[in-house]
Amino acid sequence: MKEETTLRGVSRRDFMKACVTVTAMMGLPFEMAAKVAEAAERADNRPAVIWLHFQECTGCSESLLRSSHPTIATLILDQISLDYHETLMIGSGAQAEKSLHDSMKANRGKYILVVEGAIPTRDFGIYCKISGKTAMESLKHAAEGAAAIIPIGSCASYGGIQAAEPNPTGAVGVRDLIKDKPIINIPGCPPSPYNFLSTVMYYLTFKKLPELDSLGRPKFAYGRRIHEHCERRPHFDAGRFAKEYGDKGHAEGYCLYQLGCKGPATYANCSVQRFNDVGVWPVAAGHPCIGCTEPEILFRKPIAEKVQIHEPTPFDAYPPVDQEKGKGPEPLTTGILGIAAGSALGAGGMFARNLKQGELKEDADHEKTE
Repeated sequence: MKEETTLRGVSRRDFMKACVTVTAMMGLPFEMAAKVAEAAERADNRPAVIWLHFQECTGCSESLLRSSHPTIATLILDQISLDYHETLMIGSGAQAEKSLHDSMKANRGKYILVVEGAIPTRDFGIYCKISGKTAMESLKHAAEGAAAIIPIGSCASYGGIQAAEPNPTGAVGVRDLIKDKPIINIPGCPPSPYNFLSTVMYYLTFKKLPELDSLGRPKFAYGRRIHEHCERRPHFDAGRFAKEYGDKGHAEGYCLYQLGCKGPATYANCSVQRFNDVGVWPVAAGHPCIGCTEPEILFRKPIAEKVQIHEPTPFDAYPPVDQEKGKGPEPLTTGILGIAAGSALGAGGMFARNLKQGELKEDADHEKTE
């Protein structure tokens, strides 16, 4: 494994950096990085992977292939045995079909099935066919022998744009058709390739699937809202919003909530992990988050429509950012109120602690007398 990655242009240093990155993304302690690296280096540990394409734009595969520092495509091809992928494989026609069925037979019950794209169900699924079989038939057949299924992208996870109204082909996600297999959704349009890589590495390291949320997404990647770690969050809290594209607020990096940003209702790590290894993500580029990891938002709500959130405006305790000089609370007043509130909270905490200590002392004295 070490020699292969070196030949492919991946240094040992870059390889270890990738292992440390995925270890951190999975929420594991730093010392686990060595175990993750060990699992990745065992050539005989590589699980067979069958990657199917249905109704999609291939953007998920493209995102994976264009990752770098180190090249994630290189690591994926070394860490797994990618036995079938219509976009990447050399073979075609009967040769490709033979490779698919040979792998399914030889690795039955052990291979990972990756699905990219939605599955049409209307009119018996005739709107997507490969090798004379509908996507529905291919999925169900491949799922029978899979150890687990990873739908990559929002199309495979929830149906994506194909499932948006009026949904003429009856497109659905994998979870709507397969009910008897572990399914780990990696949604996004496209998703971060590191979320996929980390899921694979977790499986390789621990021989089990990561903890999932109610939508079947790994909690280490989809456990928090984008809004919580957005670099524009301070502007949101202070009530500074861009009102239209190109205005002064937009140019100065104000919050994009008024332009329809779905970040407050979207669970993903885009604001932390970002894309293309250069710190880029839509909000940083001045475009509102479109909620591409959420089945009830993506292609269901217009980009300009605001999502309902609990605190659409800053707390009343914050001084207005646009008040005229001499009006409203003075900074000194705000400071005094803050000190008073902090003192009250501190006094309450001290009272609770002293009360608890008093109770413990009484209990101890009581035990002595007995």
